[in-house]
Amino acid sequence: MYPQTHDLASLFKQLGLAHDEAAIERFVEQHSPLAENCKLADAPFWDKAQSAFLREEIREDADWAEVVDQLNLMLRG
Repeated sequence: MYPQTHDLASLFKQLGLAHDEAAIERFVEQHSPLAENCKLADAPFWDKAQSAFLREEIREDADWAEVVDQLNLMLRG
């Protein structure tokens, strides 16, 4: 069995956000840079369900964790 891999578009879709390339770029531009002391899941722009999903995926090192980490880095750059 192979681990499931996800990309940014599928993460944004999972979060209920517009997930085309332009929408992802706008989101990152709008919400960057994320404060150094703020965990991604605690950022004020997520709703409760989105925040819980992100927190769980990182905590469990689940199959979404890699792309969640990628988004985290993008928002800090």
